[in-house]
Parts: sequence; structure tokens; C-alpha cells
Amino acid sequence: MDVRMFTVGMVQENCYLFRRDGSDRAVIVDPGEEAPRLLGAIDELGVQLEAILLTHTHFDHVGAVAPVAKATGAAVWVPELEKPVLSDINSYVPWAEFGPYESWDAEHTVSGGERLSLAGFEIDVLFTPGHSPGHVTYSIAGETPVRCSPEQRSGCAPPHEAAIFSGDVLFQGSVGRVELPGGDWPTLLGSIGTLMDKLPPETTVYPGHMGVTTLGAERASNPFLAELAR
Repeated sequence: MDVRMFTVGMVQENCYLFRRDGSDRAVIVDPGEEAPRLLGAIDELGVQLEAILLTHTHFDHVGAVAPVAKATGAAVWVPELEKPVLSDINSYVPWAEFGPYESWDAEHTVSGGERLSLAGFEIDVLFTPGHSPGHVTYSIAGETPVRCSPEQRSGCAPPHEAAIFSGDVLFQGSVGRVELPGGDWPTLLGSIGTLMDKLPPETTVYPGHMGVTTLGAERASNPFLAELAR
């Protein structure tokens, strides 16, 4: 899997553009700001954007949704509980120095339990509230490498690691805020526990802020998860 991370905007949000190695189809997760930069990367790769996936609708994760959707024709998937926020985004921006942003009426909603077939991937949607009421995590299962003889080795597919796009649920050494409207610490901790229980520890975590990590590394060292460790 070819994953490109773009840290955008004043809040330093991580947007991800991913595809299968060499594919001409791609998916973007949480385009928060800097639409020209993101569109430039899409053009440079020469890919068709099949989907815009949103983990939640806080302004720093959706500010570039409308311009990217307009320029590419890609449909938007948004958590069902938070679709009204995306449709009226400026009413939910708490600080005057941010925005204005363009609202968008998402074509699809998700609430957890769906499996999306996009750009050659099977993507499971996991309901992970706590940072926001409708927050979801997008999960891609690992794939076994193709077995082949030494003579065929150059043409064999490499292993594909399990990965999640965790939005603002889980970070490297930290977790999402819970003091914003709809946030709740026990709910967030339960969501993180669900990820830990459902997915293997080697799962790569692509978070909405800070660096890339794994579930196993966070279980072992994240100070906010001491309750889970016990």
C-alpha cells in the first residue's frame, strides 16, 4: 500500500492519500486544509480519486472537502451522526481565526459495520466515538504475500500490512481531546479498547495528528492507556 501523508493547516492535521502500489485509483482521508497542495499531489501521481473518507467533521479535518470533491468528482463518505455538521460547517467552527470553509452535502454516510470496496481495497468502518459523537475509524486488513518459487520471486506480491486511519481517536503517545462538544473519556477509552481487541498489534496507525505508530506500540507505551494495560 502506497500511503502519502500531508500535514496541513494551522492545526497540523494529517491528511492521507493512499492507493495500491502503482495503481491509478486512490482514496483520500480527512482533507483538512490546503486544497491546492492536495490536488497537486493527486495530479502529480496521475491518479483518479475514487473517494473522500472522513473520520469525523471537526473543521481541521474537513476544510478542503468541498474544493477537492468539486475538482475531482470524488464522492464523500461522512459519519452519519455528523453529516449535518459538514452541511453547515461554519456554524461549528469555534474560533474566529479559522475559516470560512465551504460546506458540503455528503453523498454517503457510515455509522460502523460497513465494508467499502474502493480503489482495490476492502475497507471496514469501525464506530469509534469519544472524541466526537459519530467518529469512525477506517480499517484495512493485512494481506498474505503470494507464495512463489525463487525463479518467480521478482513477480510476487509483497505482504500488505494491516492499517487503520484513526482520525482523532488514537495518536502516537497520546489520544484525542474529550472536552469538545460530544467528547467523553470513558467512551473514547472504550473505542480504543475495541481497536486493540479487534486488530493485531502490528497494525499501522495513521493518526489525524502527530506521527505514524502501531497499535502494539501504543498499548505498550502510551501513558493515556494505562487503564487498558491493567
